[in-house]
This record gives sequence, structure tokens and C-alpha cells, in this order.
Amino acid sequence: MLSTKWKHAKKSLITLATVMTVAAVVAGCGGDKAGTGAAPTTTPAKGDANEVLVTYKDGGKVTRGEFDTFININTFFYKEYAQYKEDPAFQQDMMKQLVTFRVLSARADDKAKAEADTKTKQQVEQINTYLGMQEGGMDKQLKDANLNAKDIEQFIGRSMLAISALESKVSEQQVKDAYDKKLAADKNIYDIATVAHILIGTSDPATGKETRTKEEAMKRAKEVQDKLKAGGDFAALALEYSDDPGSKDKGGKYENVELSMWVPEFKKAAAELPINQISDPVETSYGYHIMKVESRKTKTYDEVKESLRSEAAETQVYDFVEKELPTIIETNTLPKPAATPPATAPTAPPAEAPKTEAPATK
Repeated sequence: MLSTKWKHAKKSLITLATVMTVAAVVAGCGGDKAGTGAAPTTTPAKGDANEVLVTYKDGGKVTRGEFDTFININTFFYKEYAQYKEDPAFQQDMMKQLVTFRVLSARADDKAKAEADTKTKQQVEQINTYLGMQEGGMDKQLKDANLNAKDIEQFIGRSMLAISALESKVSEQQVKDAYDKKLAADKNIYDIATVAHILIGTSDPATGKETRTKEEAMKRAKEVQDKLKAGGDFAALALEYSDDPGSKDKGGKYENVELSMWVPEFKKAAAELPINQISDPVETSYGYHIMKVESRKTKTYDEVKESLRSEAAETQVYDFVEKELPTIIETNTLPKPAATPPATAPTAPPAEAPKTEAPATK
């Protein structure tokens, strides 16, 4: 659905619709620390705002003004998109999203409308509160982005309505089947745990360069293990020894994390280690971990069913975009992306990219 050039920067359609929270605004709109905090200024619409760019079945149409507003809203929430605004492939993807939200939201029943209305009010209130705390207030933030409060509310409302319309069509049996299928594939899929660990790494996570041999790492890991078993303070030893920047300043701790987020060896230890027992060194691709599981529990069906329902709705969105949307759009005058040149076989194997993720996670 998305061109490779910006795929790394693009959130999923569902994420955009359901996680339009203050966190998203902070990530997308938080300005420089010393400046105003305003979103980057957006260029005015080009051409006639009433020009029809796309038509679709049942009399639907998208004007240039409507499309420019949709682009402005996306770059307002996710400022990294601004660099792609003139890219034809990016514009085509944005148009797909716009038409998708319009068509799906029009199919919402009364129950979906009520749910979407509640969610929209909550999201808008959070966003307004955050923007109101910025330099110059909400009005300045929106003005700098060529937007107004109504644009934001309509965007969020239509997004929520489209997703609610699909979620309302996911049956309880479908959700239960998805739950059972995941559980059958991985008995720990719904487990969460609070785990403290001290990583003795064997390589620099940024460059992949070896920092110590396995033998050296194992010797150091056993030293840490001995100190902990002798009553050493876990947080202090994590600060002194751990090579995991994501946890060493937090007592080596990851709190209430889904086990499925971790690499297999770490996940297995987190699932099986007795509570509050200091582990033997656990080897992963990052090095050796000395672990202590502080708590562990399994989420109930009731706790995960709404996320499963959203996953099912997400699948329906992509099915719609791939299968139904092309049959709905009648005319499209947006520039077409340049043809991608045929791939050529590399002359040598590509170098392995250095690992940059947190040592305990995938």
C-alpha cells in the first residue's frame, strides 16, 4: 500500500485512526525546545481549491482544497511526512486513505456512530488540552499548519467512524477464534511480566562492533550473578554493569511488558524463571543477561478482545484498500508515480545492518 521511500515513517491506517492521542501530537507536533513549539508551516494549496481531483462511485468526489487539508492534517500530526508532500506516490497513498475513510465511515450503523462519537470527543479534548499548553495556544498551532479546529475534529471523527464501522461487523465468534488461534500458536502470547535484567553485551548496539568476547562476557555475567545472590542491590548493579541503555537507569527493569516483545531466549526465561529468583546467565544475540522476574500474569480474554477486534478490523481495511477501492474510484487526476525500474541482482551480498534495538527486545 505504501511506497518504500517513506514506509519506515508511515504509521498503519489503524494506528492513525485509533491512536490519535496526546502522545501522537507530542511526537508529531512538539516543536523545538527553545522556540514556539509550533508545527512546521505548510505551503498554501496550489491551484483551484474547487478543482475535482478524484471521483468515486455514488457521486463521491475529492476537491483539491479537501485533499490539501487532509495532507496538512497528516503532516501536522506526523511532521516527518512533510518531506514527501510533493511525491506522487505519497499523494496517491494519502488519497487512498482519504477515500477509504469516507467510504467506510458512510457505512457505519447507529451503534458504530455512537461509539465513534464518544471516542472522537475524548480524542479531540486531549488534543485541544495539549495544544492549548503550547506557546501561542491552539489557535497559533493550527494557523501555522493552515488548519482550524473543525478540520481536526472532522478528520478524527471520520477516522474513528470508519474503524468503528468495521469493528462493529466483527463478531464475537471471530474474536474468540482469533484468541484461540493465537494461544494455540504460542501458549505465552498473552503473558506479561515485569523483568529486571543486567545485560553484559558482546557488541556495540549502534555499530555491531565486538566489545568483548563471549568468554569475557560470561565471566562478567557470573560476577554480577554472584554479587546479586550475595544480596547485592539489583538497581545499583544494573547501573554499574548493564549495557542496556533502555533499562540500566531504571533498575534494569521493564514493567508489564508482553513476553512476545522479547527475543526467544529472553522470552523463554521470562516465562519459566521462578518469581524473584536470580537467573543463571541467559545468552541472546546481544550477550548474556542476568534476570529476575518480579511478576508475571496472563491477560484474560476480556482484557485482549478489543485489541483483537481492532486487529480484525485492520485486516478488513487493508482488504478494502487492495480489493474494493480500485473498483470504486472512477477518475483520478493526481500525478502518477514514476515507473519503478526493474531490480538488478546485487554484485555482492549486502552488509548486515547493525542492530539498534533495545537488547532485550526483538
